[in-house]
Amino acid sequence: ALSPLCESQIYCHGELLHQVQMAQLYQDDKQFVDMSLATSPDEVLQKFSELAVAHNHSIPREELQNFVQSYFQPVGQELQPWTPEDWKDSPQFLQKISDSRLRVWAEELHKIWKKLGKKMKAEVLSHPERSSLIYSEHPFIVPGGRFVEFYYWDSYWVMEGLLLSEMASTVKGMLQNFLDLVKTYGHIPNGGRVYYLQRSHPPLLTLMMERYVAHTNDVAFLRENIGTLALELEFWTVNRTVSVGSGGQSYILNRYYVPYGGPRPESYSKDEELAKTVPEGDRETLWAELKAGAESGWDFSSRWLVGGPDPDLLSSIRTSKMVPADLNAFLCQAEELMSNFYSRLGNDTEAKRYRNLRAQRLAAMEAILWDEQKGAWFDYDLEKGKKNLEFYPSNLTPLWAGCFSDPNVADRALKYLEDNKILTYQYGIPTSLRNTGQQWDFPNAWAPLQDLVIRGLAKSASPRTQEVAFQLAQNRIKTNFKVYSQKSAMYEKYDISNGGHPGGGGEYEVQEGFGWTNGLALMLLDRYGDQLTSGTQLASLGPHCLVTALLLSLLLQ
Repeated sequence: ALSPLCESQIYCHGELLHQVQMAQLYQDDKQFVDMSLATSPDEVLQKFSELAVAHNHSIPREELQNFVQSYFQPVGQELQPWTPEDWKDSPQFLQKISDSRLRVWAEELHKIWKKLGKKMKAEVLSHPERSSLIYSEHPFIVPGGRFVEFYYWDSYWVMEGLLLSEMASTVKGMLQNFLDLVKTYGHIPNGGRVYYLQRSHPPLLTLMMERYVAHTNDVAFLRENIGTLALELEFWTVNRTVSVGSGGQSYILNRYYVPYGGPRPESYSKDEELAKTVPEGDRETLWAELKAGAESGWDFSSRWLVGGPDPDLLSSIRTSKMVPADLNAFLCQAEELMSNFYSRLGNDTEAKRYRNLRAQRLAAMEAILWDEQKGAWFDYDLEKGKKNLEFYPSNLTPLWAGCFSDPNVADRALKYLEDNKILTYQYGIPTSLRNTGQQWDFPNAWAPLQDLVIRGLAKSASPRTQEVAFQLAQNRIKTNFKVYSQKSAMYEKYDISNGGHPGGGGEYEVQEGFGWTNGLALMLLDRYGDQLTSGTQLASLGPHCLVTALLLSLLLQ
């Protein structure tokens, strides 16, 4: 079997990593593990060993700093900025945008792809052991900020945006990179670094392929890679499956689960500090649950803490004890797409197999995750034997993914949102209704979760539900545009609690860029371009922003 373990004694585990990260030479632990080596790992480890012995294994901070400066290179040396060759002025979708200020802004967003392009230097291929990067043959778009490598689930929303920007060959290259990772490792890691190999991320590869093929009709590329798509889904079946009993029947569903302990290298000191708050025997389990939380994409959230000793404390994390509504919806959708792909390629046997897999999962989701009274799906707590009934936008993922049998679910979803007073938030849909200080909680609003709800509701035949979908899109665009007008930047998440600001909380400062935020903004501008307005009421802006806003509106007229 392919081992997803990372063997590096510099980037993944070992004394050097421990000493450097615990000395906290940098504000962000990720900085150190993203530095490449100036020489071979053997030489670096040898020199470190001599240094450690000389100082009886507690090396003074200054000595460590000198050591890192001598043997490591600054972050990003192995990557070069890359302007996508298929980038061009004025893609078609801009014509759909009626509001002139939004159209100018959409052009700005389209230009940001040029800033987020990266290409690996040849040295990553010739000396892979000198860097934590996993080599990718094709250039790619990154989220931005501290995230200078690609991320698995982020890339889906990035690709949707790229396709609207008419950059299909960039998308094809990114898909090829992901397919190569599956061929090499048997799964797609969380992101493009060796220290991410122990875990995956929400499985959207099949959906990415579907969007690309729908856009280009490149059936040859699908035919060539369908086996690799099957292999990726197999990873989830073999390694992330759990059996749940209900009403005398047993159902097979999936969960996020990482069977490896040890701190996350990129958040090493935080994971070590957190482990000090639990009994020694529970530390490896805690670390494994943190990795499963990172695999879910929701790192971190009260969603994975409820049912633990204290739902406000990260040490309560129990990700693998939950059967997530979103993960199962993503897999259900992938099974449906695979069935369609195989039909299209003339392989009826496989088409039927995936059709059956989807039918089984649909039955399991209806039995275990669906709540008839509340009109939504919920994560199922394996230990407690019941659903987690708290609000998360992910509870509507099956609607977005087309994984339901009752045609009225979109209207039920609207009632569910009203019952939870979600429509009272004017700047976006909150990630949860608990404010724990974690970033995947209140008051943050994240691009993928806005999409799940908006496009889910938009499936309804009812004009009222359609109208709410539009209103939610309008709220999101208003927030993105307002913050962009003030800061000239797009952010990974937004705080919706007091008028819409860049988000906060979690393990690091809010990042600019930003891949999926831009992708979703372009999707909403494309879908609702004839109705959306920039809606900048100057009255609601603070005096220091008034000048900027006035100048901006003059410039944009």
